[in-house]
Amino acid sequence: MRIDAYLDRLASADPTPGGGSAATLVGAMGAALCAMVARITLQSARHAAVHPTAEAIVAEADALRARFEAAREIDEQAYALVVRAGTLPKRTDEEKHARTAAMQAALIGAAEAPLEVAGAAAEGSALAERTGALGNAHLVSDVECALHFFRAALAASTANVRINHRFIKDADIVHAQDERLIAILTAANATLDRALAALS
Repeated sequence: MRIDAYLDRLASADPTPGGGSAATLVGAMGAALCAMVARITLQSARHAAVHPTAEAIVAEADALRARFEAAREIDEQAYALVVRAGTLPKRTDEEKHARTAAMQAALIGAAEAPLEVAGAAAEGSALAERTGALGNAHLVSDVECALHFFRAALAASTANVRINHRFIKDADIVHAQDERLIAILTAANATLDRALAALS
């Protein structure tokens, strides 16, 4: 989908795509910038010593961008199930029970999708740190943009995990997902702070 068409959908009154989907696009842009910096560095004879590292970054960044792109559809489908569950009938006790079960399953999936994106954003942060270490002084701002994009994707994904947690009734699942999220945030924020400091 063309970016302008996606933004038109995002701006519409439709419930999807929403913030979780948009977070994947931001993360994909961070990955694309890492790939760009590495590819330009590969063209520079002055940076021949880091060409093997740059080649590895290109491959990893392209693969990460593909994961973000796939995650966009997963997120949209996950939230669509929440919307669908909300339309189920609730006239009888049996219907109410079925609706509640469907909604809870959908909410768990809707929390899991951005949790995976948060993990990808953390990986992207580490990748951007390595990209900055290539030492291409002309592209420092592009690396910095990538780091900020990954931080934004991480923050947006966190918001989407936690909004779903407000409505999930299984405390064990919420606790397990939240523990994973906290571990991701702790590692990623340390990486982002260190990488941004190294560029200054």
